[in-house]
Amino acid sequence: MTNRFLNKTQILAAQLDDVFDFFSNPHNLEKITPAFLNFNIQTSEKIEVAEGTLIAYKLSLHGFKLKWVSRISAWNPPHYFVDEQIKGPYKKWVHEHIFEDSNGKTIVRDKVSYKVPGGILEPLIHRFFVEQDLVKIFDFRAKVLAEIWDRKPTIND
Repeated sequence: MTNRFLNKTQILAAQLDDVFDFFSNPHNLEKITPAFLNFNIQTSEKIEVAEGTLIAYKLSLHGFKLKWVSRISAWNPPHYFVDEQIKGPYKKWVHEHIFEDSNGKTIVRDKVSYKVPGGILEPLIHRFFVEQDLVKIFDFRAKVLAEIWDRKPTIND
């Protein structure tokens, strides 16, 4: 299994605390996730996020209904948090969310380390499905975040 990486950076015209509050509310994931995933949170309405918090989701991908459970493994408001998949479609998924103030704007950095299942077919599964899906998901997210805060996406990486 190959350890794969995804790094994205976006600058939002919003205050650090506001951006962190938005990202640390798991229910906002439904707003920034493309409709084709049929994504919804299964955890109760009010989720008190902290290190150790478990969050359950359901989604559909390529005709498969999937359950996903994440654990918040690091929590340092308003600068940083990490969610790790403990149940879901990946062999490994560790997503670092990093937030930095930049003259009244906020730099949002996503660093994802992941492993795709599939044994000897893993390179093909990654190339023809996972990689393309992740591009669509993160591009959609960048567009929605820009619409929420500044209407001008600034995307790097």
